[in-house]
Amino acid sequence: MSTFTVRGSFQGRDGWEQFEKDVEAENENVAEERTFADFGSKHGLKRTQVEIEEVEGR
Repeated sequence: MSTFTVRGSFQGRDGWEQFEKDVEAENENVAEERTFADFGSKHGLKRTQVEIEEVEGR
């Protein structure tokens, strides 16, 4: 597995907020899916409330 850095923004109480998150995944698509799942489970956000701008492998 590789480590990917996922950057983007999510809809918070005070508007859109930036985030940067390190995710271990097999490829970029899986890293995106894990990011969506994490925001959904921890913050109760839907996919439409999370915008991923960049996925960068390390």
